[in-house]
Amino acid sequence: MSAETLFGITFYLAVPFWALMILAPGWSWTRRIVSSPWIAAPPLAVYTVLALRELGRLWTVVSDPALGALRDLLGSPVGAAAIWAHLIAFDLFVGRWIYLDARERGVHHALLAPVLVLTILLSPFGLLAYLLVRAARRRTATPRLHGCE
Repeated sequence: MSAETLFGITFYLAVPFWALMILAPGWSWTRRIVSSPWIAAPPLAVYTVLALRELGRLWTVVSDPALGALRDLLGSPVGAAAIWAHLIAFDLFVGRWIYLDARERGVHHALLAPVLVLTILLSPFGLLAYLLVRAARRRTATPRLHGCE
């Protein structure tokens, strides 16, 4: 399969899991499915196929990082498609952690759903937003003693 084809299908391999977390968060099957770290496997399989095609160049970049070598690898169709699959897999894994942690802590889904959407699009910002929601929730949940601030 071409790098372009693999690039094109990668996101769609993750969509069902995102849909469960965002649209059916309380469904018993959602918790069962999302509880497995294997939900990241489909985009990781795409990454593996692509990474194996450029294993020599990839190994050079990760074993002796240099910006130019990374730029050259990512500038190729296989390199760009591989990093896309990498991002999709890890974004999903981060989203999975956010979903599970929020459920455990009782974070209302009205707060969680926008964070998950942000995580799909820009996962570092989604993770940061969730950590802020989590910290704010912890502060408001902490009982205060009268006279102690």
